Amino acid sequence: MTRIERLTSRPQFLAAAKGMSEARGGVVIQRRDRADAISSIGVGFTATRKIGGAVVRNRAKRRLREAARLLVPDLGVPGSDYVLIARMGTVDRDWSRLLDDVKWALTRLATPRPPRPDKPVGPSASPAP
Repeated sequence: MTRIERLTSRPQFLAAAKGMSEARGGVVIQRRDRADAISSIGVGFTATRKIGGAVVRNRAKRRLREAARLLVPDLGVPGSDYVLIARMGTVDRDWSRLLDDVKWALTRLATPRPPRPDKPVGPSASPAP
């Protein structure tokens, strides 16, 4: 069983923001591989004032905490930090759909993806005649 720890400090949240992210329905999840020998999983939660007042933000974070408690031990990658960000629909979304959103995002973040090739942009991107 992998140990789950809470992310509490701002630098931990900022570091996770530099990693991969997936958005789905009622949640955005960011993941950062810590690249250390510790196999625990760090989990943090946030909700901006854009989604509502304190009562709405607290309810959204409670729902995300419960979803993470159910899904992160099985779908999370050991040695990673996750930040679950509430969206406008987090509070109103049906519980089973919110769980599906979190499960989908965690699954996508767990599978390694090849790096995207850089696409040239601008007028100089086209080959010379």
